[in-house]
Amino acid sequence: MAWYDEAVFYHIYPLGMTGAPKLNSYSEPEHRLNALIPWISHIKEIGCNAIYIGPLFESVGHGYETTDYKKLDSRLGTNKDLADFVSECHKQGVRVILDGVFNHTGRDFFAFRDIRQQRENSQYKDWYCNVNFRGNNSFDDGFSYENWGGYDLLAKLNQHNPAVRDYICDVIRFWVKEFDIDGLRLDAADVMDFDYMKALCQVANEVKQDFWLMGEVIHGNYSRWANDGTLHSVTNYMLHKALYSAHNDHNYFEIAHTIKYVSDMVGDRLKLYTFVDNHDVERIFTKLRNKAHFLPVHIMLYTLPGIPSVYYGSEFGIEGRKERNSDDSLRPALSYDDYKDAMKTNPYTKIISALGRIRQNTPALCYGDYKELELQTTHFAYERKLGNESVIVTVNNSDRDVNMTLRCVSLNKYIGALSGEEIVAEDGCVNVKVPANGGEIWICVGSSDKIFTPIKSVEINNPPEPVKVTEKAREVFEKQKETKLAKEEKAELNLNKPYEEMTVEELQEAILEKMRKNGPVTDYMLGTVRENTHQGSLLNWVRSFN
Repeated sequence: MAWYDEAVFYHIYPLGMTGAPKLNSYSEPEHRLNALIPWISHIKEIGCNAIYIGPLFESVGHGYETTDYKKLDSRLGTNKDLADFVSECHKQGVRVILDGVFNHTGRDFFAFRDIRQQRENSQYKDWYCNVNFRGNNSFDDGFSYENWGGYDLLAKLNQHNPAVRDYICDVIRFWVKEFDIDGLRLDAADVMDFDYMKALCQVANEVKQDFWLMGEVIHGNYSRWANDGTLHSVTNYMLHKALYSAHNDHNYFEIAHTIKYVSDMVGDRLKLYTFVDNHDVERIFTKLRNKAHFLPVHIMLYTLPGIPSVYYGSEFGIEGRKERNSDDSLRPALSYDDYKDAMKTNPYTKIISALGRIRQNTPALCYGDYKELELQTTHFAYERKLGNESVIVTVNNSDRDVNMTLRCVSLNKYIGALSGEEIVAEDGCVNVKVPANGGEIWICVGSSDKIFTPIKSVEINNPPEPVKVTEKAREVFEKQKETKLAKEEKAELNLNKPYEEMTVEELQEAILEKMRKNGPVTDYMLGTVRENTHQGSLLNWVRSFN
């Protein structure tokens, strides 16, 4: 058993949560990461004992175009700020894993910058995939290279190159030595070379006991990545999809099928990273057609096999929708002061907190075998059993109460960990009533020495209107939209003058004009240009095309 077998994660996208500028001016450090220190006690209070945070290191914009793996992004602070943050987490009993963006780098990374300057003479020309000095790219460098996701801003590393492997392995050693982290989430693991990941796994086994490697995998057979020789776990996107769509479609067969399908792939020993939303997908509160399903969805998140994770802010019931190919609303700035009383006032926070406490105090939910007890389109019951410890979970996605008679292995009394209701097994069965759009976790007396505080049913089954993101974040979003519209409606721009004399808007248009000569300009490319309002940065950018 390792610490991550009993982990409940809290996922933080730090550039968004702290309200950092969308583009890095590489100026003096702004100590925004320190604003996350007060959140640690909140994270602990809602029952999470681990944090996944990232990306964190110096980058151009959203964090995944790494400029320097050994320096905290200056928009967030200094390396000391990160070391202090991890130290405080550890003091409060919270583990920390970072986002390892090791599949690609940004164009400002030292190796790629050297290629731009030295071309064929660069000692790093083999650090990237398919560098071709007879080609070109959207930035008019006079050479082409393999990118990630169709974005030339993300240059794909050549993972077969021993020098690249050695460098990234040294980065992991540096992060452990400098920041004392407990593991990594590997970005884009599903497109990584397997020997490369095995090398990272060897380093993980060297640097720290129970150092955890989890990979981002969207599609495919999870056992290819999650096994004894590669990664400890991967993201369970299959279950993510099933959890919300099964409730929207009133079809619990989808979840039951997904559990069996995934179990057949990875077996019962490996635990996958389970979630209902993250920084790349819409918030669970936005995706659910019936907001009351927030309860049964999260009951299943915390009680099905896997390692559960909560994305920052979703414990408050905030909304988040992809808009105009932008993830901004998925990654809002949150002020601690706006939510410091959420445990007392917010029903969603109470639900998440209760589930977190139940999970941490009920070993069967971490280690127990899984067994279906009853399955219908609108209601579902299953058991998690560890030795003599029995936990029965019942959920209902319909608008009417449901009665279920369930066979159980224990002849003892069961207590509803959420409601406090008691039921007694008779003739090897228990009779339970599951409220409309609700659920319960029935713990056999003696299975846990913890007495859980019941949540009032009215708070569960009659949720209020969704909580809005902090006004500070809303103001930032609206200002960005207004600025963008103002630029698009700007009168004629004069591009027939020296770059040094151009306005920000004229430099932006000059860059776009250069890009258009090399091919279509994607929405992403357009966004990166429009969002850059630093004149010096734009000036360097437009000159790079010459």
